[in-house]
This record gives sequence, structure tokens and C-alpha cells, in this order.
Amino acid sequence: MSRPSIPADCLPPVPTEESEVRSADGTRLHVEVYGQPGAPTVVLAHGWTCSTRFWAPVIHRLADRYRVVAYDQRGHGRSEVPPSRVRYSTRALAEDLSAVLAGTVPAGERAVLAGHSMGGMTIMAAAGRPGVADRTAAAVLISTGPSDLVAELRVVPGAVRSPGLRRFLHRRILRSRLPLGPIGPVTRAALKYGTMGAGSPVERAEVTARIVHACPTAVRANWALVLDRLDVRAGLARLTVPTAVVVGTDDRLTPPVHAHRMVAALADPQGLLLLPGVGHMAPLERPAEVAAEIDRLAAAHLPGTAAAAAGSAPAAAPATGTASSERTAAA
Repeated sequence: MSRPSIPADCLPPVPTEESEVRSADGTRLHVEVYGQPGAPTVVLAHGWTCSTRFWAPVIHRLADRYRVVAYDQRGHGRSEVPPSRVRYSTRALAEDLSAVLAGTVPAGERAVLAGHSMGGMTIMAAAGRPGVADRTAAAVLISTGPSDLVAELRVVPGAVRSPGLRRFLHRRILRSRLPLGPIGPVTRAALKYGTMGAGSPVERAEVTARIVHACPTAVRANWALVLDRLDVRAGLARLTVPTAVVVGTDDRLTPPVHAHRMVAALADPQGLLLLPGVGHMAPLERPAEVAAEIDRLAAAHLPGTAAAAAGSAPAAAPATGTASSERTAAA
């Protein structure tokens, strides 16, 4: 049986530049730059078990008017695999982002940061750090959460009602060191159940599987230990730039309860965008709306982008009412 074809917008674009930066502990990070040299900068941080390839549909929608920077989190994609568990931590995530910004955003300039899942946690962990705060104009937190991840997981079916048993099973799933195996109908369907909305096309589930299955098992498990005890609420409180939050209503890994908590804790909330029927992989499932939200923040907070954004046709409706308004994108 042939595997599903890859949607055109999920094919990785060709970067205009590739480089490596070294984090504070010497870990090498792979960095890619797309789009327009000299244009305002958007920096993308991917999530657990993903890579720069995850952002392809969003990059395609932004590269005509922005300089888009994407990097592989440590251990993922083409970045160096840390040699020991002690190099997996929220501090390491923050230091990695700081190194990427120092290497790609010139001093005196600022970028819009967008982070998905662990990438959003990275932004929260790094908030307030010198070298990050002074290079950040605004942020978009996508399908993410600051703490209590295991307690809020929705992967185990609702028929399991015992909170203690649910927490135990979720922790076992999260920390599993079992290899994901070859991609086939069963493994693809299982991954789709946990990470995507039920209505997501099989072609996008295939893209998700190819990205996630490429992550080394040890890397996946070591980051799972960090996520199990994650608490970046202190960093969230230091995130003072204008910040928007995006989440799918059917996200099983970081359900909307996290989004509501983040909006309530933000110093300058710029709205909560709910994507009906969407799971955890919002940038792959609904890239037009995610790109439009990044575009909205960039147009408002990066010099020289308002005119370009005004000429575009974002799929998500602009925020209405107060800055912290909640809105639902059309299905």
C-alpha cells in the first residue's frame, strides 16, 4: 500500500541561508533563514519531537514579506544531540533561544517570536533574559502550556475516570522509550489520535508521522522527563511583550485550559484564538490561521510591516474588543 502524498505547502522551502550557532554549554544548533533579507524578522521555535520541517506551511505563508528564522531544538533535526541528561532542561531551552537570537537578530532590532508546544515553553522559559527581552517585539504562544502538563493531558480515553490512574497512564505514555516503529496505517492513526483533530486529512497526518518518527527515541524520552516536571510560570510572568495565544479546541496534549491560564497571567495579552476541531499540531492543521496570527502581531509591533500586512488577506479575523479578547476561527 502506497503512503499518502505530501501536501505542497508541507514540502520544505529552500532556505536563503543556513548556519550553526553554539549555545551557552557549547551545543551546536542548526539554524535556517527564509524569505526577504533585510525584512522584519520572525523567529519560529518548534515543539517536542519536531524539527524546522514542521514549520514549512507557515514559512510558505510568511516568507514573501518577512525574514523568517527557524531552528532545530537541541537533539532534534540537524542540531547536536546532547551527550547527557543534564543538558536537557528549560534553562537549556532558554539559552538556546538566546543564542539563536544573538546570531540572527542584529543588536538594536527586534523580532516576533512564535513557539509551538515546547517552543512556546522555550519562549516562556527565556522571557526576561538579557539578549532575549531586548530582541523581542511580540510573541505568539501556540498549543502550549506553562505547567501541570501530565495532570491536564487528554490522551487516555474518558472512560478511565480515576484521576490517579489517568495521571499514571499519561506519565507512562509521555516517558515511553519504545521506538515508534515504521510508519503505517496503525502507527499513523495512533499518532493522529494523540496529536491532531479527527478531521485532519490523512496527508497531514502522514507529514506529522514523518517528522515525529525522525526524532531519536532517547531524545524524545529525555525531553519527556523535562516536560513531566515542567514549570515555567515564573517566566510567563516575565513575558511583558504583547503576546497572543493560539490553541485547538481538540488539543489532547495541551488542552485549552492552559491557553486560558496563560492569557490570564500575561502582562500584555493580545487575544486568544481558538481553532475548532484542531488538535495539538495547529501549524500543520491550520497553517493559514497560525500564519495570520503571527502576521497580525508583526504588523502591529514590527516597524515597516503594517503596509504589507494590510495588503494581505489573513484567514483569521482580527481581534475585536479588548486586547485580551477571545475569538474562534472559522472551521
